[in-house]
Amino acid sequence: MCGITGYYSFHKSISSTNILEMSQAIKHRGPDDEGFWLYSADQGISFSGNDSTQKIKEQFPVLKDGNSNIALGFRRLSIIDLSEKGHQPMLSENEQIIITFNGEIYNFKKLRKELESLGYSFHSTSDTEVILKAYQEWGNSAFAKLDGMFAICIVDLISQKLILVRDRVGMKPLFYHHSKDGLVWGSEIKALLKNELVKAEINWNGVYTNFLFQTTLAPQTCFQHIFSLEPASFMTIDLKDYKISKEKFWKLPSPLSNDISEEEAVKKLDELLSESISEQLYADVPVAIMMSGGIDSTLIASKSKPFNADVNTYTISYPFSEEEVTNASIAARHFDVLHEIKEVSDEEALEHLKENIQHFEEPYSSFEVLINAAKYAHDKNFKVVLSGNGADELFAGYSHTLKLNKWLMMRNFNFVNPFIFTKDKFSQRVKNYFSQDHMFDFFRQSQISMRPLEVKSLINPDIYSKIDLHLSKYHLSEAKNYAGYFEYDMKYSLSSHHVFRDDLSAMKYSVEFRYPYLSNSLIDYVSALPQNIRFNGVQNKPLLRKTAEKYLPQAVLNMPKKGFSFPVSHFIKNEKRVRDFIVENLESLKKRNFFNAAVIDEWWNHQEHEYDWVKIWQLVTFELWYQKYFEE
Repeated sequence: MCGITGYYSFHKSISSTNILEMSQAIKHRGPDDEGFWLYSADQGISFSGNDSTQKIKEQFPVLKDGNSNIALGFRRLSIIDLSEKGHQPMLSENEQIIITFNGEIYNFKKLRKELESLGYSFHSTSDTEVILKAYQEWGNSAFAKLDGMFAICIVDLISQKLILVRDRVGMKPLFYHHSKDGLVWGSEIKALLKNELVKAEINWNGVYTNFLFQTTLAPQTCFQHIFSLEPASFMTIDLKDYKISKEKFWKLPSPLSNDISEEEAVKKLDELLSESISEQLYADVPVAIMMSGGIDSTLIASKSKPFNADVNTYTISYPFSEEEVTNASIAARHFDVLHEIKEVSDEEALEHLKENIQHFEEPYSSFEVLINAAKYAHDKNFKVVLSGNGADELFAGYSHTLKLNKWLMMRNFNFVNPFIFTKDKFSQRVKNYFSQDHMFDFFRQSQISMRPLEVKSLINPDIYSKIDLHLSKYHLSEAKNYAGYFEYDMKYSLSSHHVFRDDLSAMKYSVEFRYPYLSNSLIDYVSALPQNIRFNGVQNKPLLRKTAEKYLPQAVLNMPKKGFSFPVSHFIKNEKRVRDFIVENLESLKKRNFFNAAVIDEWWNHQEHEYDWVKIWQLVTFELWYQKYFEE
């Protein structure tokens, strides 16, 4: 688990100050080591950095001043093979193929054995070297063989290609900026903004989707000309003519119509989850499991015991999380694992509020409790934490999924939409409901965010007129059943939202989150199951619940689904500091002439609906995002 950065300047060599500052911007991702590789005038040279280990500094000169056309930067969080043999950028024996890699490959031991049988020898026990030699043997076909989370950059001087790759569901982020002058990339946007080829500009198309979906839909970001490499894809740039091509190396399997019983599915799911957990528990550093008290994480903790009898678990306690904390404790006693509760007080939640909000690189709509979870793990010296994230998307876990069948029936009455002329709030909500023509629209509505008409009333007309309002390019298969909704959950709820936020939260404190529910075999198997086994429209996660029955106490199985986040509405109502914080930032935002000040005042002064605070928080976080990335 690390951070990667780099650039390729097409027409001139540029100062190494660029890669040094890019690396420094993501120091939090890898405090254990630092490395660089620069290429200019047909020669590549490896360098250490100020934060490199002493042994690496003895092996490579410390990068100071210099110019290059290509530069790779790397920050290391040592998880597997803690020795200097795992140092990056890593070079092939002939120094013609260079790799930087952020992530973990869980099947690297199997791939290593296969490569050894083909004649390859290894100098380290790292998964990075396995990826490098897998690429040497199989080329781009190697990416589909990798089971894990990864963002990779490969410079292949033999074929004169530079390749950027991202894992199947986007667990590891990878951003890039492309212009006529060059290509710049990195694990976080913060790094890209330190490069002289990149200028921070607002991308209002990205902001528009962010306001509608609580996240910016990939490949867009909220920065002009900065994109998110889409999951399960690789981008190749020709070093000779600068041409770029993109390819997918995997796609979500379609449901099969084979005759399989629920009993068979439960048995197979149980086996695959055990296999995934056993692989993801592997590390050369301490590992913990974060338990929220719900089915997803407690099942992981329960099934971890046979593979690690001394496994540690912990639960984050915050206002109104009493039931989750109680159930997590019950579960920990039930399967006899070490368990600690970390209580996050209101004071602690608010202590670094502005800094935490600005760590994220786009507006968003919550207090991110995972930052506190990562800090606790860091303070307890846990570098690796297993998470239940991904189960809600994979197994139909969200409550709004249960409204799908009703919507499929009600959409037949969407013709009434043009005949709703009243302007009151209730009428507007009804009008919004009957404007959901596509599965994509139903997914948008389920995200509890701003509605299209609200965004239109909010944004300055001059800005709004330039926004691309036609979102059909984000549409997927539009299948009129659960399989169609599942695609949107996996691509936009999971890849664009949850794992992206997870990564930023965890890496702020140099912690690696792992996701046993998101192994290749689990995703492939569950995706291909008949719909009736995965989704019944009555109960969330029916298949996972069946699998969990023999492991978990009844209290956990019966607990209703709750989001893992601080109750922002509680803070707004009960904390004057938060209200003052909101007013201060809204007043600053109103002066920018981006948004209609009267609409902002209306939203702030008339919060009637249960989730009206979401829109306010999106505006506050927009203001803080703008301050951080455009004013500082």
